[in-house]
Amino acid sequence: MAAKWIEALTGSLEQKKQYREAKARLDALPEPYLTAAKAVTRYLTYYGGVTDGETTVHMFVDITDLWERAAVDGTPIAGIVGDDPVEFAETFAQAYGGSRWIDKERARLIQAVDEATSKERR
Repeated sequence: MAAKWIEALTGSLEQKKQYREAKARLDALPEPYLTAAKAVTRYLTYYGGVTDGETTVHMFVDITDLWERAAVDGTPIAGIVGDDPVEFAETFAQAYGGSRWIDKERARLIQAVDEATSKERR
């Protein structure tokens, strides 16, 4: 009972557990993978802007899996992110659906312009 009440306020406890486990795995990566992985995940946090916890955790677990596998296989970092790490991160983020904070702002912008346009016609 208490867990449901807490989750209502803070979000899914299972998602938090999954995130913490993936974060610990990411933090355990050897250099230079650790530095690159942290930079990519930081960018994903800002660029992705996903507001759905389940999607965010899924994306974070997947990127952690990718970096772990690369470290084990000895894949060069450029072999993962290519020549443009920004393009890599943005393409990676686009593979995950879910609502994003920018969606709400886009809707607000469209509504505000529509209202201004309708006032202008009067």
